[in-house]
Amino acid sequence: MNHHTVIDSPYGPLTLVADADGGLCGLYMVGQRHRPGEERFGPRDDTLPVFAETAEQLTAYFSGETKEFTVRLGLHGTPFQRSVWQQLTAIPYGETRTYGELADALGNARASRAVGLANGRNPVGIIVPCHRVIGSDGSLTGYGGGLDRKRRLLDFERGTALF
Repeated sequence: MNHHTVIDSPYGPLTLVADADGGLCGLYMVGQRHRPGEERFGPRDDTLPVFAETAEQLTAYFSGETKEFTVRLGLHGTPFQRSVWQQLTAIPYGETRTYGELADALGNARASRAVGLANGRNPVGIIVPCHRVIGSDGSLTGYGGGLDRKRRLLDFERGTALF
């Protein structure tokens, strides 16, 4: 059974979801595309250690004190989705990759569309940095949290904006 909590952030409330094994399996923004229904979050429990650890790491990230997350994840998806999400965690802070570059890294240069679909289904935004993926022409393309949030995250990581 999942459990959830809600924390504040520069993006407004973030819903954190933990799976039965205590791994973070969801981080959702208000109005996020592909956000599951509230019934899938399970009961609210503000006492789980993974929630305190996630909140601490997000606070450090938003204050510029850390660039990496070490919270234990419990990502649930297809094997292909999980491979894409793993590739996302390898994109360094402040850098971007294109969907095509991710497809190449996965060994299938023609899978950029499938990579984009898996990227859009990332259940743990910010920590699994899907905001670091851009179009082949350098444009900001789809982001479940909205393009304004994506732009703000990228600007923040590049040091051109503060929260």
